[in-house]
Amino acid sequence: MRVLLLLVVACGAAPAFAADVYVNGVNVEGLVNQTFSKVNVSIDEKGNVHIDAPGYAVKKVTIAADKPTAAVKEEGLITKKYFVVTEQNVLGRTEYDVDLYINGKFVRTLRSDDEQIVSDITRYFAPGKNQVLLQARKVMANKDQPKSTRADHFFRVLIGEGSMTADQVTIELPLIKFERTAADANDVRQEFSVTTR
Repeated sequence: MRVLLLLVVACGAAPAFAADVYVNGVNVEGLVNQTFSKVNVSIDEKGNVHIDAPGYAVKKVTIAADKPTAAVKEEGLITKKYFVVTEQNVLGRTEYDVDLYINGKFVRTLRSDDEQIVSDITRYFAPGKNQVLLQARKVMANKDQPKSTRADHFFRVLIGEGSMTADQVTIELPLIKFERTAADANDVRQEFSVTTR
């Protein structure tokens, strides 16, 4: 079904016309550049044109012309920033790679061999509730001799709401903390629910 949206600017009374045009019973004054197919057209005793258009829906949307659009907060938009940050006390010792998915979409792999990762992931979130999946895989260069088996060697993934100033990111509201240590040997999947603002 095709949907026609009529933008009605509320800036005073509209000038009177001798005839009006109606599509499916809705006055479509101001509608331009529209072609209808497979419709029935009739003209009433006042000269008004009535178009019966199966398969078309008409909705009127009113826009107040006297309000500045820049000052209007758009509904359904994320107003905060969200970041993923990795942290480890000894680079690469845990031998874990962590795959990050948001709402079923692969975002990136966070590797224990990489230096600290700080990344803005706001664009992957939708307004409201979101699903985050972190999947940790043990990736050992030498299966017979791990780089470490110490529980105090950790690889941590933090996801949170924050802000960025110059070259520094501050996590103001931590939402997810996911951690593996060198003493861990198994692969792990963990799902989280995150509500954005």
